[in-house]
Amino acid sequence: MAAVLGVAACGGGSQPADAARDTPSALPSAGPAAAASQQPGAEWETVDPAKVGLDPAALAEIAKTAEQGKSNCLLVVRDGRIAGEWYFRGTDANTAQQVFSVTKSVTSTLTGIAQDEGDLKISESASTWIPSWKGTPSEVVTVRDLLSNSSGRRWSVDIDYNQLVRAADQTAFAVGLDQASPPGQVWAYNNSAIQTLQQVLEGATGQDPAAFAEDRLFGPLGMAHTSMGHDSAGNAQTYAGVTSTCRDLARFGLLALSGGTWHGKQIVSADWLRAATATSSTELNAAYGYLWWLNHEGVIGNPRAATDLSQVDDQTAVRGQLVAAAPDDMFWAIGLGNQVVQVDPGSGTVVVRLGTPEVTPTPPTFGPAEASRVVTEAVTGPVG
Repeated sequence: MAAVLGVAACGGGSQPADAARDTPSALPSAGPAAAASQQPGAEWETVDPAKVGLDPAALAEIAKTAEQGKSNCLLVVRDGRIAGEWYFRGTDANTAQQVFSVTKSVTSTLTGIAQDEGDLKISESASTWIPSWKGTPSEVVTVRDLLSNSSGRRWSVDIDYNQLVRAADQTAFAVGLDQASPPGQVWAYNNSAIQTLQQVLEGATGQDPAAFAEDRLFGPLGMAHTSMGHDSAGNAQTYAGVTSTCRDLARFGLLALSGGTWHGKQIVSADWLRAATATSSTELNAAYGYLWWLNHEGVIGNPRAATDLSQVDDQTAVRGQLVAAAPDDMFWAIGLGNQVVQVDPGSGTVVVRLGTPEVTPTPPTFGPAEASRVVTEAVTGPVG
């Protein structure tokens, strides 16, 4: 449940040139690596960081920053092995916690799997599975619009952080909101809009999204301490419901790094991951793919609005990158309180940081800028 930001269209709100594609197969080859060199089995292998091209002293300094930033855990993976692992505040490798809007990147992956299996096309109208939208302005909202956070569905701080959270039936609440603007004109980090993907995914696949996640994603990856929660009405919470651990989320990051393969099995297509993580999904926010955060330069919303409740109403658009010093192709799953899964294709590293959200953290929590230091400060060369 990361916070929300909105960016109004500067050039008339037109969709990007690739918006009409049914599938992402025509995307450029940049993006997740073709395959990770190693992937863990039931148990992780640990390795001396120096043996995989990482500076132990630099990692220790980054871990110190993580501890000072009220982290619960920090995990660094390279070559598919744990090169650094730290736990703080009474946690350990089996401590699972809510990861808030990291869930959205999981939901993106589930949508990609559903498209790969022929259950849906993201160019289709969401009203195919949400019949109450037919005959309303929301009838034209596509699944792609929802994944891009450019759907134009009604949003406000009170709606997303009070009414939605307190609703017994969160899907019914989200579906029942109206259309604030035509799709493609405004970018808003809209929890309620993402919750409508629960109805889309369940209708398209015929399966509860939480069960679909276990069958198609968590189970195959060995994410034994991970689950997607439900609201009081039994709806999977596709915007913020995942509970997980640092180690399990590192598996998720490695899947993205490896182009969607896991021990030789294609879990989600490489085409999907390129669409989700290597190309801005809308010109309204260069830093956003399909429910993943990107490091592309351009017009972006206030980055802190994704992680800090004190920033949820700041809709200032700026030009730049989320992390200016980091590689352009780095990408993240990010949740409230700086829950971070960082993937860097160039160095083949995955970094996971989890912590307990605080409205006004002192000192500031450890977020994407700090996680990126693993790549900018600790990588000394290729894997040995």
